[in-house]
Amino acid sequence: MDPGSLLLEAANWSTIAACLVLKLPQGAALVAARSARGVSLESLLLELGGFLVCLRYMSYYHYPQLTYIEYPLMIMQDIILCLLVLHFNGKMKHALPYTVIFVAGWYAITLQEWILDLSMNLSTVVSAASKLAQLQCLWQTRDSEQVSATTWGLAIYTCAARIFTTLMTTKDSTVLIRFVVMMALNIWVIATILEYRKAKKQD
Repeated sequence: MDPGSLLLEAANWSTIAACLVLKLPQGAALVAARSARGVSLESLLLELGGFLVCLRYMSYYHYPQLTYIEYPLMIMQDIILCLLVLHFNGKMKHALPYTVIFVAGWYAITLQEWILDLSMNLSTVVSAASKLAQLQCLWQTRDSEQVSATTWGLAIYTCAARIFTTLMTTKDSTVLIRFVVMMALNIWVIATILEYRKAKKQD
């Protein structure tokens, strides 16, 4: 196997391994604190929508499974985080309407191929909005204690790895742009998390 193929395999499997535990530090932080302060539900819902669209798009066009197999893992973890945030905010009754919306959307976007393609292009905007929603939540609360820097650090790595694997396989510009934008915003979020923690220690 040539070095390029080895690097591709390593990037694929390390991304999958990272995504297996990507949201666990965030979930553990919420459970330990029994509070969702500083964690944006809107961010999680938007991110979940973006993940669902990406999974539907890549499976529909028969992309190599190793290039998107992490999405079911992240979707399950996001669902659990959403439920935790709803629980700690006393809004569990909202879980059913959200479920109906996501299930209906899952089927609706493949009714026509152009709808799926448009949804994939819009998913970058939606996912970017999810990061901005988390930033806004941090700016408003000025508290990042319940927000896991480990989770966001892993997210930066997985975006970087997926930029590489996309360049090496499908070269899909829509997917590539998405990962570049997501990585830049993930870096912004983790920088904000660390800034507020540093400020709190100095108080």
